[in-house]
Amino acid sequence: MHESLWTAGERVDIRCAPQWLTEVLYEGAGGAFEDPAPEASTMSVEVEAARHSFRVGEWEPLMRGAWRQGREVLIENACSSGLDLLVRPNRGSVDFVARWRPPVRVRAAAGMRSRFHLLLRAVLLQYPAMWWAGTRGRIPLHASMFTAGTMTPLVAGPSGVGKSTLLATELAAGGRATSDNLCVTDGVAGWGVVEPLRLEGKSGRRMPHGRREQPFIGRVSVLTPDRVVLLRRGTGTRPEVGPCDPSVAARALIGSTYMAGEMRRYWPFAATVAAGTGLGPAHPPICAVSETLTRRVPCVQVVLSTDRTMRLSSVLDAGGVRNEAASTSRTEAPVVTPHVPAEALARARISSEPAR
Repeated sequence: MHESLWTAGERVDIRCAPQWLTEVLYEGAGGAFEDPAPEASTMSVEVEAARHSFRVGEWEPLMRGAWRQGREVLIENACSSGLDLLVRPNRGSVDFVARWRPPVRVRAAAGMRSRFHLLLRAVLLQYPAMWWAGTRGRIPLHASMFTAGTMTPLVAGPSGVGKSTLLATELAAGGRATSDNLCVTDGVAGWGVVEPLRLEGKSGRRMPHGRREQPFIGRVSVLTPDRVVLLRRGTGTRPEVGPCDPSVAARALIGSTYMAGEMRRYWPFAATVAAGTGLGPAHPPICAVSETLTRRVPCVQVVLSTDRTMRLSSVLDAGGVRNEAASTSRTEAPVVTPHVPAEALARARISSEPAR
């Protein structure tokens, strides 16, 4: 297998030797793979056929199950996936090399097919690209971003509230979307993290929580949201729409991101890779970027009705939230500066000091 994938704002060159893992990756890409273009890639992920361990005899222990040498990092059994992962930064790019070497307990967990496939997809298709995007000033959010009529909302809410259902309804009406549940943002634009669309009551591959995977029609790599929409599940027959304070909206974005099951293993993964390579922030500036975003665009709260067929564009129109809301005066948020490695800051200070 040799494919290319646009995800999290990065073009990933992907190679995979084991056939069974190739099938898992094709499932996880949801039809988003493109013809390979290594020269245009910003990073690479490769799964080798080899099953022996990487040699780390003289490497420095980073933590239990992780080592480093220079800027290279090796994580054994990354995220309990059964994959050993070698991270090699390389002149403005980064290479992730994986080998399937599962301990006994991971082989037992592999029997839970749907959950285990989601974990493998995350470790190979999502987490590496999300981390590399973080070195370029983009932070992950548990949110959907799609067009709804003439609007482009970033839609957030707790898992199971109905984001995917609203997204599917807009896609069926000709809308466009970056992803189902995960995206990265710099506080202005948003890039999708590739994954299939998962819905209840449909046909397709069986997934946790009674959902089935669907083809993702209408995917685009990037959108610029013109509002933030916070969802709540109601019990009434009509939806309710109202304004939301930017600080409340930011808090909801942050909270839903940390609560998301899809992100549970990402935080230690990103921290380990950042600590070993010396690249990117030790922790993504989720709070600062979320506040930047919610201060730049209008924020509204939608309490959904029991009608699961209603379009979000209709709900926002009925609530008086149209494109002219974008002209509402907003408090200008400070620009979030992308992370700069400490050694680069030190060199900058030294070069700016007057000669003595």
